[in-house]
Amino acid sequence: MDKPFSIEFELSGIDNAAEKLITSFPGPRIFAFYGDMGSGKTTFIKAICKKLGVRQTVTSPTFALVNEYTCNSSGKSFYHFDFYRVEDLEEVMDLGYEDYFFSGNTCFIEWPEKVEGLLPEEAVTLKIDVQHDGRRRLSEI
Repeated sequence: MDKPFSIEFELSGIDNAAEKLITSFPGPRIFAFYGDMGSGKTTFIKAICKKLGVRQTVTSPTFALVNEYTCNSSGKSFYHFDFYRVEDLEEVMDLGYEDYFFSGNTCFIEWPEKVEGLLPEEAVTLKIDVQHDGRRRLSEI
């Protein structure tokens, strides 16, 4: 079995960490990001989107639940979810989550613990921890 993905980085090196994640998990994927409030989930997703060629402003879809971004060169879509405010799974079902999760496009999910029963088995689950020196550790769980 392969060793789980893990990387430590300073915020100034976030672009390199994002590139390492992309190359470690090529192709369309569902990435589920666990981490405390303020750990850098949205910031890391912004860095990934930048590396994937998204030129739109990437923001957390806290109230909309999902944002769609498009790569300028390829036209590929990426979906960014924030389930922090979800009260029950019916909200997510009403959103039509299956259309996104099973679209064949890359999905980034913040607060996946709110929808764990709906996550596909093949989702890449990652945790962002803030270290005592401010560095981040991104680890596959």
